[in-house]
Amino acid sequence: MIPGAVLAAIAQIGDPRFRSVLLKGLSITAGIFVAIYLLFVQGIGWFIGDDVTLPWIGTVTWVDDAISWGAIPLMLLLSVFLMVPVASAVTGLFLDDVAQAVEDRHFPALPAANDPGLMENIRDSLGFLGVLIVANIVALVLYLMLPPLAPFIFWGLNGFLLGREYFTLAAIRRVGRERAARLRRRYLPAIWIAGVLMAVPLTVPLLNLFVPILGAATFTHLFHRLEARAARR
Repeated sequence: MIPGAVLAAIAQIGDPRFRSVLLKGLSITAGIFVAIYLLFVQGIGWFIGDDVTLPWIGTVTWVDDAISWGAIPLMLLLSVFLMVPVASAVTGLFLDDVAQAVEDRHFPALPAANDPGLMENIRDSLGFLGVLIVANIVALVLYLMLPPLAPFIFWGLNGFLLGREYFTLAAIRRVGRERAARLRRRYLPAIWIAGVLMAVPLTVPLLNLFVPILGAATFTHLFHRLEARAARR
């Protein structure tokens, strides 16, 4: 069931709506990082000023340029840790388009899905971003204590979080939050395993940027298969 859902999602990765969501998510994410960079440089420049007087050295007039150039590697370093969760949260605003593209191709007889609305999508995306960042910051302690197990802790933790998020996203469109929560609890092992399969590419540069789209597509397939299984029982 899980391999079939993943393969079906991968087979549709070239869908124009998938590409559109990817480009919109990356564009907004890049804009966020540029804005953070500019605010950081302006804030430090305002606090320190254009020049600084140092003992035995005198007035240094190149502080502003040094801050501007020094902020670039800092932002690159931060992007390594923050790009994926930020991109996931931003792209999450548009993942309904991915789910709809999957259903249009594979489940064309379905009625129109529930529309949670823009504000609810924003709330869910920001909530997921916060949980993802906080959970991984806390997990840093375990990474330091158990370095050989760090990759497995990362995959297990983020697999759980991604599975929970993307399954809920796919399910609430069709059965609402309460039914989605019951299905998630009932099929937690399968959802967790599928989430781990999504978490593994998070450690691969560039490929990790496709995880939100691949996850939304995979869990749309998985939801419909699990819902059909539950209906037969």
